[in-house]
Amino acid sequence: MSRPVSPKSKAGLVLLQGDKSRNAGRVWLVGAGPGDPDLLTVKALRVLGTADVVVHDGLVSPEILALAPHSAQLISVAKRKSRHTFAQDEINAMLVAFALEGLTVVRLKGGDPFIFGRGGEELEACRAAGVECQIVPGVTAALAASASAGAPLTHRTSAQAVTFVTGHAARDEDPDLDWPALARANHTVVIYMGLTAAPRIAGRLLDAGRAASTPALIVVDASRPSEHRIITTLGDLAAEAAELSGPALLIVGEAMALAQAGDVAWAPALSEAVAGVGA
Repeated sequence: MSRPVSPKSKAGLVLLQGDKSRNAGRVWLVGAGPGDPDLLTVKALRVLGTADVVVHDGLVSPEILALAPHSAQLISVAKRKSRHTFAQDEINAMLVAFALEGLTVVRLKGGDPFIFGRGGEELEACRAAGVECQIVPGVTAALAASASAGAPLTHRTSAQAVTFVTGHAARDEDPDLDWPALARANHTVVIYMGLTAAPRIAGRLLDAGRAASTPALIVVDASRPSEHRIITTLGDLAAEAAELSGPALLIVGEAMALAQAGDVAWAPALSEAVAGVGA
């Protein structure tokens, strides 16, 4: 049975009743990975098992949430397309308040906490309040998308650099990025949260000199059963993105020429390799 809850007027939050006689708790910022429960790290699983309360993003899969203790209180702070259940300041206050009640708080975030996950802001809030905060890294969606498509983010001959950028900026403005640098050849650019901004992003890359024929890949729901991949080019990226919805990555770069639209045939080769060990 989960701990009882009681309303707290400050910030309109609902806080758990912790044991005020024990020491202050702690906050764990835990990367839940891109969605596939098998990509959850061993440490993330271990830390999740200690939680009194789990404050989780909307992108964390139900299968991963089911791994939390039955006694833990689960609180969704989902953010989708600027529709926020809680403002970020309220989330920060929630984490601090729970910890000060003596609870172990797991802030479960999709992907990695420090890659476009606002983990830095939550860490700063905990430090400012004198609350212990530890970080467990997670598999970011770009790695899962690259692996499932069979397209490396770096390649000795065609991708000597990779850059992660966000397509989400306040008030529909362009992200403040070095577009000429991103437009250089043999450079993979991964755009998180980029579907709605695809026309602007593609246009800026083209204007900066990136060839329209540069291979591109769109991956929706990376690592999940619903994963969908589209192989295209930078010139057609905006048109392809306009037909899609959901959590997606846009990946632009010469190495995306290796991407496969269907399942990557890695399992038979791996099985053969394992069978040959020690032979």
